[in-house]
Amino acid sequence: MSKFEITTPLGFTVRTSEEYWQKLIIKHPDIADLETEIKQALAAPDEIRRSSRDPNILVFYLVLKKKRWAVAVARRLNDEGFLITAYQTNAIKEGESIWHK
Repeated sequence: MSKFEITTPLGFTVRTSEEYWQKLIIKHPDIADLETEIKQALAAPDEIRRSSRDPNILVFYLVLKKKRWAVAVARRLNDEGFLITAYQTNAIKEGESIWHK
């Protein structure tokens, strides 16, 4: 069952299941209380970058505060996206910037 399905500014949908979300927050407990921010990172990010290693992987950044971002990483296949991971970071990673707020 789907936990959430979010349409991104690039016009494709990213979804995840409750089961997968639970696995994510075990790996990244710092995002357990940031579900709303992770959804917002997908729906209305400050920036989207393409992974430098895999062109089908997109990294969505949402500013939380100065030098702090919520990050949602999604794999895009055709017009469907799947959440791979989510975390907080203090730096934007390399990769081609493909969308800006």
